[in-house]
Amino acid sequence: MTFTADDITSWHAHVYYDADSRDIAARLRAEVEDRFDVTLGRWREEPVGPHPQPMYQIAFDAALFAELVPWLLTRREGLSILVHANTGLGDLADHTVGAMWLGRSLELNLDVFDRDGRSF
Repeated sequence: MTFTADDITSWHAHVYYDADSRDIAARLRAEVEDRFDVTLGRWREEPVGPHPQPMYQIAFDAALFAELVPWLLTRREGLSILVHANTGLGDLADHTVGAMWLGRSLELNLDVFDRDGRSF
């Protein structure tokens, strides 16, 4: 599946952490909240959906991409961050074709998506 830039309605960034890096993730979260007009998801202390380890989500408008993503890249302090488009064409496509990694990529659990690409 492919899509165009016009299909992108918004973005998510998933910030992954573990017990050793939770303080770094918390500091990054506080800085994002102070600096940007975003919606922060709750802390997920266990893997959920396609996400293989604890994380929280940053939801943001497409217009903020050019400012927020480079900022995250330079301040992630070793954290892995999945940035993906929201297109309405399906969660599978958004989390794969429409995704990029800041830092080390993690293997997502794609089995949580049905054959139409929606989350169960």
